[in-house]
Amino acid sequence: MQQILVYGDSLSWGLIPDTRLRLPFADRWPCVLESALTREGLTVRVIEDCLNGRRTVWDDPFKAGRNGIVGIQQRMEVNSPLSLVMLMLGTNDFQSMHQHTPWHSAQGVASIVRAMREAPIEPGMPVPTILIIAPPLTRSPASLMGPRFAGAPERSAGLADALRLVSVELGCPFFDAGAIVSTSEIDGVHLDAPATRALGLALVEPVRALLAPKG
Repeated sequence: MQQILVYGDSLSWGLIPDTRLRLPFADRWPCVLESALTREGLTVRVIEDCLNGRRTVWDDPFKAGRNGIVGIQQRMEVNSPLSLVMLMLGTNDFQSMHQHTPWHSAQGVASIVRAMREAPIEPGMPVPTILIIAPPLTRSPASLMGPRFAGAPERSAGLADALRLVSVELGCPFFDAGAIVSTSEIDGVHLDAPATRALGLALVEPVRALLAPKG
C-alpha cells in the first residue's frame, strides 16, 4: 500500500462555506482522490492532516497551533512510510492580521518542504515526493470571513506564480488548484462540495503519475 499525506488547511479539511461545519468524509477532496485511485486499481491510503487556519510558518495571534512548520517532522515520522506528500497551504498567510506578499508565503512553503525532507524518519524508509499545490485565491471575502480576510484578494495575487517558482527551485512537482476550481461565492475563501470534488478528480492523473514506478 502506498500512503499519501495531505498537509493543508480548511480548504482540505472541508469547511462548508459560511459555516463551522465540515463536509462528510466521502465529499472531501482527499477522499475523492483516494476513491478514484482505488477504482483504477491502485492500493493507496490518503491521510488527511488538515487544520483550519493553518499558516505556512507563522502563528495565529488569536488561536494557538496554526504554525504549519511546527511539529511537521514528527508528522512525517508518525505517518511513514510515505510515497507522496501533497502540500496545499498559503490561504491563511493573507489573513488581515498579516501583511505578507506571495513571495513571503512561497518562502514559507519552501521552509516546510525543507523541513519535511530533513525529517528523522526510520532508516530504509523513503523520503517522499512533495507535490506543491497552489490554493485557489480568495475572492471578495464575505460574511463570517469578511473581517478575517479583508484585503486578501489583493495581497495574495500572484501566489500561484510564486509557488511555481519555488517548486522549480526545490525540484518539486507543482499543481495549480486555482486553474481547476474557484473559492465559493458565499464566503470567498472556502470550497463548496462541487469544487472540492472537482479538485479531487483533477488530481487523479498527476498523482497517479507521481506514484508510478520509476525506471
